[in-house]
Amino acid sequence: MGLKGILKLSTAAVVSLTLVAGTTSSANAVEKMKWKMQSAFGSKLSIIGEVARRYQDIISDMSAGAMKIKFFEPGSLVPTLQGWDAVKAGSIDAMWGTAGYHVGKFPALSFFTAVPFGPRGGEFLAWLGYGGGDEIYDRLYHENGVHGLHCALIAPETSGWFRKKYNSVKELKGLKMRFFGLGAVVMSKLGVSTQLLAGADIYPALERGVIDATEFSMPSIDYDLGFYQIAKFNYFPGWHQQSSIGELLMNKAGWDALDKQQQAIITAGCGDSVTWSNTRSEALQFEAMAKLKAKGVTSVRWPDTDLDILRKAWEEVVVEESAKDPLFKEVAESYSAFRAKYKIWKDHGYLN
Repeated sequence: MGLKGILKLSTAAVVSLTLVAGTTSSANAVEKMKWKMQSAFGSKLSIIGEVARRYQDIISDMSAGAMKIKFFEPGSLVPTLQGWDAVKAGSIDAMWGTAGYHVGKFPALSFFTAVPFGPRGGEFLAWLGYGGGDEIYDRLYHENGVHGLHCALIAPETSGWFRKKYNSVKELKGLKMRFFGLGAVVMSKLGVSTQLLAGADIYPALERGVIDATEFSMPSIDYDLGFYQIAKFNYFPGWHQQSSIGELLMNKAGWDALDKQQQAIITAGCGDSVTWSNTRSEALQFEAMAKLKAKGVTSVRWPDTDLDILRKAWEEVVVEESAKDPLFKEVAESYSAFRAKYKIWKDHGYLN
């Protein structure tokens, strides 16, 4: 059976078991729940928007309709980048987005979305689940009245969209560019003026010249946002986000008020969403690149010499940020220690 069939079958099995539990005995029936969840990504946006909207249906199906986590479009309840405060205060029950959107609170949280020159998805999840990453993540979130679950995983992003072709990353100095997370700190070291904008705000900023260039995600997602209409040069590889993790952020008191069955359904839904988003993100990019080429987009790959410049800048960022932020230092050391141990498996188990 193909992977798509297996995924459908596994989800159907969970749904059927839940239905049986809900119909055979009232004692086993899922308790009712109704939450509001705003997404950082629009429902029509490829993969990262789709998976958030899909999650609403998964939870309803798995609970036989007893649990409702209603999807709301970006900005419909609160500004996207204010999701942390809104969830913490209980203004909304949950926010679908990424940990990296909370860097205004804790810069180290970018590590839990994507890391420059970081690992592929499997190694990333291994550090989180078995290398100490989630211990720090849970501690920090719980201390601040929120609870998080990793709820999506996507393949590499692109390095950015530019109006003209550049022969070296050194030529980017002076540009105003939308950039995410730890990659933005690296770009700042190269003289790029960076700012974090929510997805829906990027195109108008690019169109009006508020920014000169942008990165956001992978080809299929960037196609949906129409960047190709303004910028015709799409650079690769996404050195800053080789894999990216999405998050379901919840009010901690709201999470604690759920029973174990409800929590298990929410958690299982996230596990299914991680698999679905990762598989779909890998499957759609070559077609999206073909569509972008037809729109006049040129795909350009940074040469190794430029990637070496970016890597060196990243290594400097780790040292500098660790020196001034104990939390950043703790997360960076946990991440690096796991990668160092993992390397023996990576070097022996995988093709170069």
